[in-house]
Amino acid sequence: MIHTTNPNLVPLYAEIFLTVAASAILLIDMFLSKRAVAYYLSLLTLAVCAMFSWADYSAGTTVYTFGTMFVSDPMSNLLKLFTYLTVGMTLIYSRQYAGERGMLSGNLGGEFYVLALFSMLGQMVMISANNMLIIYLGLELMSLSLYALVALRRDHAVSTEAAMKYFILGALASGFLLYGISMIYGATGFLDISEISKIIGSGTVNKTILTFGIVFIVAGLAFKLGAVPFHMWVPDVYQGAPTAVTLLLGGAPKLATFAIVIRLLVEGLLPLAIEWQQMLLVLAVLSLAVGNLTAIAQTNLKRMLAYSTIAQMGFVLLGLMTGVVGTSSLNMNTAYSAAMYYAITYVLTTVGTFGLIMMLARAGFEAEEIADFKGLGKRSPWFAIVMTVLMFSLAGVPPMMGFMAKWAVLQSVVNTGMVWLSVVAVMFSLIGAFYYLRIVKTIWFDEAVDSSPIAVPADMRAMLSLNGLGVVVLGVVPGSLLTACLHSISKTLSS
Repeated sequence: MIHTTNPNLVPLYAEIFLTVAASAILLIDMFLSKRAVAYYLSLLTLAVCAMFSWADYSAGTTVYTFGTMFVSDPMSNLLKLFTYLTVGMTLIYSRQYAGERGMLSGNLGGEFYVLALFSMLGQMVMISANNMLIIYLGLELMSLSLYALVALRRDHAVSTEAAMKYFILGALASGFLLYGISMIYGATGFLDISEISKIIGSGTVNKTILTFGIVFIVAGLAFKLGAVPFHMWVPDVYQGAPTAVTLLLGGAPKLATFAIVIRLLVEGLLPLAIEWQQMLLVLAVLSLAVGNLTAIAQTNLKRMLAYSTIAQMGFVLLGLMTGVVGTSSLNMNTAYSAAMYYAITYVLTTVGTFGLIMMLARAGFEAEEIADFKGLGKRSPWFAIVMTVLMFSLAGVPPMMGFMAKWAVLQSVVNTGMVWLSVVAVMFSLIGAFYYLRIVKTIWFDEAVDSSPIAVPADMRAMLSLNGLGVVVLGVVPGSLLTACLHSISKTLSS
């Protein structure tokens, strides 16, 4: 572990470069009519950021800087690498879709790419924050960029309505989180997460005030995860936002939210684990129940995937609430690494699913209904196979990546002795398998309504294929990613 008195900018090279590059892309785009330049510069920016984070991850050290407000550790660097990958895939998948809907036209057509990069900057700040105000700063930077992205199609009434809902409920959730932070600060006198943990561990703090603070913090985090009963925004915003923006909402932000859950609850409030784990237990079971049961009734694919997200976040919460058993923390590394692995798995699978929705969409046609996938097996057998793989992974069918993620979380739950909870989770997963398999049935056994050929750009075709293959390979050979998650969590928590 390295502490620095003077600000050490090395751990922030990725963030600094991203800030400069995003600002430069915005200026360059003003003088160019071809949006392809902003697209390629954005991908180049992600690649350079990945080089910086990979160097930090390979070093394997934990570095605090700016008075311990910012931390570079194995967990943050691994999550950042997957954040770059997710955002890069999103930009590749959405290029044609956004262009056909006028989101890349006008005087500032590159704002889609710039806002995506600034929202990612907010996520990176959240992932590396070691101070409650820095967490909030990153959260607001991410959220404000996403609000603007949801409303990017100013002439589209449904998108505007979705942006209004997201903005109002997002502001409410931010208020919850900020109020919880203020109560923790009032009780401990610190905003630094490490110091808060020490003060709470000493047992000299008013526990009642802390408990109230935890309630508001958990409520704010549950909103960002889309957990029940703070899920009201998810279906409407997922359906109303342009699909490219829906992917920016439902992908990388989940990794950033996972990071701040670890920072706030595990690193900062671990001595009060009994209190917040009970809250997460309730949120997890409700999310599994409401998400899976409600998804069955949906005919709109984006709305169905929104409820699917709610259910999937229930599994992430199961992993997060099994770290401490009584007074024993022996299960911490296994539980939190399983939750991290699940979050990464969910994001990689969801990115591909929305990519396929955008692949089928064309000017004036969104391909949002489940019926729009009828006969895909005949129109494009390869992409029908990719979609089948992704649906099997979300359903937890072996040997896909999603099965190993569910297995890891359930194993963590069983290790705590709560076998009943793992049974409940399995039951709701079986219910959830129905709506995923319904899509597979639609793809292969229903007659195609539209038999026209599907035109797919070469970069999108290659990335979708790699996405599908990656889900299979990481399911058959999950050891490398599971080990990376376990290593990063154990090194981070031990520092």
